[in-house]
Amino acid sequence: MRPNDLTPLFAPVETLKGIGPRLAVLMKKALRLPPGVREPRVLDLLWHMPTGVVDRRAEPSVADAVPGAIVTLKVRVLKHKVPPRGNSKVPYRVTTEDDTGRLELVFFRAEPSFVERQLPVGEIRYVSGRAERYGDTLQMPHPDYIVPEDRRADLPLLEPVYPLTAGLTAKVVLKAVRQAVDRVPELAEWQDAAWLKQRAWPSFADSVRGVHVPGDAGDVSPSSIYWQRLAYDELLANQLALGIVRQSFKAQRGRPVRGDGRFREKIVAALPFALTNSQKAALGDIAGDMSAPHRMLRLLQGDVGSGKTVVALMAMAIAVEAGAQAALMAPTEVLARQHLETIAPLAESAGLRVGLLTGREKGRPREHLLEALKHGEIDILIGTHALFQDDVVFRDLAFAVIDEQHRFGVHQRLALQMKGGEGGANMLVMTATPIPRTLLMTHYGDLDVSKLTEKPAGRKPIVTRAVPTEAMERLIERIRIQLQEGAQVYWVCPLIESSDVSELAAAEERHAHLRQIFGEGVGLLHGGMASSEKDATMAAFARNELQILVATTVIEVGVNVPNANIMVIEHAERFGLAQLHQLRGRVGRGSRESFCMLLYAQPLGETAKQRLEMMEATEDGFLIAEKDLELRGGGEVLGARQSGLPEFRVADVPGFTTLLATARDDARLILERDPALTTARGRALRTLLYLFECDEAVRLFRAA
Repeated sequence: MRPNDLTPLFAPVETLKGIGPRLAVLMKKALRLPPGVREPRVLDLLWHMPTGVVDRRAEPSVADAVPGAIVTLKVRVLKHKVPPRGNSKVPYRVTTEDDTGRLELVFFRAEPSFVERQLPVGEIRYVSGRAERYGDTLQMPHPDYIVPEDRRADLPLLEPVYPLTAGLTAKVVLKAVRQAVDRVPELAEWQDAAWLKQRAWPSFADSVRGVHVPGDAGDVSPSSIYWQRLAYDELLANQLALGIVRQSFKAQRGRPVRGDGRFREKIVAALPFALTNSQKAALGDIAGDMSAPHRMLRLLQGDVGSGKTVVALMAMAIAVEAGAQAALMAPTEVLARQHLETIAPLAESAGLRVGLLTGREKGRPREHLLEALKHGEIDILIGTHALFQDDVVFRDLAFAVIDEQHRFGVHQRLALQMKGGEGGANMLVMTATPIPRTLLMTHYGDLDVSKLTEKPAGRKPIVTRAVPTEAMERLIERIRIQLQEGAQVYWVCPLIESSDVSELAAAEERHAHLRQIFGEGVGLLHGGMASSEKDATMAAFARNELQILVATTVIEVGVNVPNANIMVIEHAERFGLAQLHQLRGRVGRGSRESFCMLLYAQPLGETAKQRLEMMEATEDGFLIAEKDLELRGGGEVLGARQSGLPEFRVADVPGFTTLLATARDDARLILERDPALTTARGRALRTLLYLFECDEAVRLFRAA
């Protein structure tokens, strides 16, 4: 159960004064809610971090107020000048003064009764806003704050600036955040006392106050002691949760799976190339894990074209050698069919029976497939999310592979594992996105890791060039020559702004343009097409019926056309490094020399320039991933927003990597010394896990 102390923080935002249903809807848009949370809560306001601060501490006299500066002035109200009825262009003016001069407050389209209530003639008021000189008159258009003398404390002298959305004002958010801060209880300290002292970090409650009710302009900076403390709290919660998941997983009894090598020998004999050293090493890791008494959970990282699918097939063959079944799950139907194409001929040569299950299999064929699976007549089942469905029953699932894990959540991973019966299935997770070490810690800390660092023999390097858009005509001429020699071309159009509509328009426009030049052999592929249409277009390209395929980024993962040897990426400056690298990996799969042309619009920003230079310099996905992390920061690299990865709300700060490494070591030490979190610090750490919504980890404790 969540500690009672935290209950006020998990209450809906509507429990705060002044927040009704309309504002709650706007807050839902403005706040970054964690996956699965539908309505904003008080806690979400605490993690709505400021982007800057408005300093209202300057309190000069009227005569000393500097035009253009934000000032807070103490004035007496002299007179109101109401605009003529029916003329909304004339502003409402209020003349005020202090002992040194006069200040005119200006309101456009104001409600007269509102202004009269705020500024009664003869009364003293504090007004805060930007001072401006208009002729000889000092003015303040639309003061941000107008408060009477006795409510002087209501005026925030340092006002944090928060991300907003249309219809939601800064004042409303500030008021709501202040109320949320007031609800933060004094909690037992979960951090190590010596570590806090070393960093000069205040308590959790003081840190929340420091960021949202700053005493100094620097307090709202991500490098302030307050923000750094909260960032570390979030990272420690993340690392502790991953450690607990891993600990609980390893503690569960697995089933040792050992093969006799008969199928693997036949697969190796059928391969057109020898296994690389890193493939052999990864298979050694996997076979070792599978034969151990605890459950296996391993991540196989391999760059585009490094031979992950073959490793997965060999690993699945171990399970079949042991008399059990295996499954491979991919995030899309295209990718599932791609795996089937690679695996089926090799599996067939070894005598393994392979099935495919996607959303497209329906009716009789689906029933037959499920029946065969249940009776053990299928050794390896390849599929999509369809594998999770309740009516998919294996006779004996001992090994499961999940491809592109970052498209699936931990829950989905567990759901597939549970189909493995009493001992659960051993699990191999694969990704073609090379992941920097830092992100491995935050997102995959519960997995052991194997890397494929070499490309299979025969893979040719891809010539990569950055070319300005002005040179497009020359590029088209070069493509014409290549097409005459039998080449095939991918032409990728970018996301313009952030709407699917404009992305589609860009691709359709380029498709029309290239058709005028090259005729019928130019195809179009985009996310708005029906699955069957997409598959038909891809199949036509694979059969070389289309010479050029104009596409949006839907081709990024998993399409295999060995004859395609030219990749043109339009507006390459708009793509992240990881995405450029993934797209480039679609070519270089056949015997032809391959090219990747990065078309960019001038002038190039510094970051975009570094990206394109990196692409020209190397094909090493791991180096590229590290550079991507350096240029973009942790939250962006794996596309956290789209993929359901934990997205940090506080921890994207300077020094992230150092804080993360420390949090990882700290979490490991904590779980070694106090694995059930029963000491005083352990109990406080449970509160931390609830606070950052790592409830899954706490539930595992209760289940243990």
